[in-house]
Amino acid sequence: MTLEVVKKIALISGAETGFRKELNFVSWNGKEPKYDLRIWSPEGIALRGLTLTEDEAKELQKVLNDMFAE
Repeated sequence: MTLEVVKKIALISGAETGFRKELNFVSWNGKEPKYDLRIWSPEGIALRGLTLTEDEAKELQKVLNDMFAE
């Protein structure tokens, strides 16, 4: 399995241990890049995460906007 971080978007959180949760645009195995929310180890190893197509990311945005609307 190969991955290429096409674009770093945001650091969501980081811990003193060096583990980071990041949102990036990632190509897995040379396929079309997707939005990728994932934990990265201090050594730069991709750990657990979630990938979303553009349509899925837009739907998640709608859900979050509704959740946090005042």
